[in-house]
Amino acid sequence: GGKLFEARLDHSPFDVVAWAGNYAPFKYDLRRFCCMNSVTFDHPDPSIYTVLTAPSHEPGTAIADFVVFPPRWMVMENTFRPPWFHRNCMTEFMGMIYGTYDAKQGGGFQAGGASLHACMTPHGPDAATCDKAANAELGPVKFDGGMAFMFETALMLKLTPHALESPQRDRGYQKCWNDIPKVFTGDTSPSERTQRPPSKEHEVN
Repeated sequence: GGKLFEARLDHSPFDVVAWAGNYAPFKYDLRRFCCMNSVTFDHPDPSIYTVLTAPSHEPGTAIADFVVFPPRWMVMENTFRPPWFHRNCMTEFMGMIYGTYDAKQGGGFQAGGASLHACMTPHGPDAATCDKAANAELGPVKFDGGMAFMFETALMLKLTPHALESPQRDRGYQKCWNDIPKVFTGDTSPSERTQRPPSKEHEVN
């Protein structure tokens, strides 16, 4: 009925002689995941880090993808290397296993914590990450400061009252983007920038 339930056992559920059916317990060391990445330019879609997927009847859409962001080399040229600002038709539940997430270097997103970005909710790296990435010298860099995971689903996720009322809930999460400078001037094409002087509405302080 859509309700959560609890069951207590006096033994491990894995302490059995055999399993019947299509499912069996399996343990996988995420540190062994061989991730793909760009060796030229641009930040690829995070789907390249998919470990497991449960496809739906809709082509190209998953009921759930399990994604991991492990230690990896980043070598892209002429590229803003952290995850870009975006929103999409998938709901993203992300958690930190250990260390620091490369898109949240300003603090707040700690090991054991998680974030939920519902369908079409805009999000991206925090102000500290943006400033560092925009001014970094783009040589080969190995990110080995943490490991994060993500469940991505085409379904809407509903928060429980326990989650909404938790004292650990970060009620100021959106403030991580407050100090990102506004750099878009409003001009729509290079020709407009050269043919007319910017109005006061287009000036950037």
